Amino acid sequence: MNPAWPGGDLIEAGMADLARGVESIPALLVSIGAPRLRQLGFDLARVIEDAEHRLYQRLASENSDAAHSRYNALVRRLVSFERAAECEH
Repeated sequence: MNPAWPGGDLIEAGMADLARGVESIPALLVSIGAPRLRQLGFDLARVIEDAEHRLYQRLASENSDAAHSRYNALVRRLVSFERAAECEH
C-alpha cells in the first residue's frame, strides 16, 4: 500500500485497527470497502459486520448534525483510495 495515495493514512489505520480487533472509524470504513479492497489484493482477514450502519451511528453519536456529511466525506476518501490502488494495479 502506498500511504501517499488519497486516503492512504486512513485506510492504513483502519487495516491496523481491524488486525488488532479495534472497532474504530477507520476500521469501519475499511470494512465497508472490504470487497473491493480484497479484489485489489489487500489482505483483510477480519471485517466488521453491518459497517455502514455502525459507522453512521458512531458519527451521529459524536455530532448528529454533521454525521451525514462526515459519512459521505469518509466514503469519498475510501473511493479515492480504491481508485488510486486500481490505477497502480
